[in-house]
Amino acid sequence: MRRNRSGLVSDIALLSFMVLLYICIVFISGAPDDYIQNIIILNVAFILAIVTYFTTVTAGLVLNLVFIFAYGFYTMYQTISLGETIGLNTYFWLIMAPLLTVVLWIFTLSNRELQAENQRLEKKTANMAIIDENTDLRNSISFQKDAALFTGISTRYQIPLTLLVVKVKYWNEIRRIIPEDKLAEAIHDVSQLSQASIRTNDALYLLDKDDATWGLLLFTDSDGAKIVIERIKLKLQELNDTEFVKKYKVSLGLKIGAVEYQSGTIENPLDFIVQAKKQLEYDV
Repeated sequence: MRRNRSGLVSDIALLSFMVLLYICIVFISGAPDDYIQNIIILNVAFILAIVTYFTTVTAGLVLNLVFIFAYGFYTMYQTISLGETIGLNTYFWLIMAPLLTVVLWIFTLSNRELQAENQRLEKKTANMAIIDENTDLRNSISFQKDAALFTGISTRYQIPLTLLVVKVKYWNEIRRIIPEDKLAEAIHDVSQLSQASIRTNDALYLLDKDDATWGLLLFTDSDGAKIVIERIKLKLQELNDTEFVKKYKVSLGLKIGAVEYQSGTIENPLDFIVQAKKQLEYDV
């Protein structure tokens, strides 16, 4: 409702601004004797409105006050020195210049509200998304939800649960070497490699796309996790020897950290990730 109201106000303000400009054009065309003066004043009024668009209404109104004072002083000079009378031309611009500024400010305000609302919706949508669109893997938000369920099952049925955190070595340097589209392919290939190395009841997550980091929740103990780690590294080595060097011009290396879940030492899913990432330091 708020979005629709802002859009309606924005449309009305823009239409009003166009109508005011049309009125100014008609007024100028109806006074050919003051054509040059009116054109100059119209340009000044338009500049004041544009300044308001890029700054604030306060700045625009202050400049309009300066314009009104200067134009009033000019009119008074003509009246006193040249004996000219104050005509419709003077009243028209004294009203029209501030009016153009106010109407454009209303349009700007409504437009900024729409942009802010759009950013809020995009952020909300991104936060609600649990699947990465490029790899179809569940992300860190999904991990936090699933980890709470998995750890509950592990505690209740005394089933060992281990988290592997997998990270591509020297990822920041690799990003400078290979193109953006190849980076996406590399993330996809490592994701597929990791997915093929685990069982169907285990879960794979893309925790951080920018830093190429995955999480694997395995219903196994530390010894079983070591087998999975060796399986992943062996498959990666095979792919490096056959496909990856030709495809990416570099060999991809992985650092893998593993932590078995202990209810007394791991407080929440984020702590689970933090403790697993600490183990990455020992995998060189």
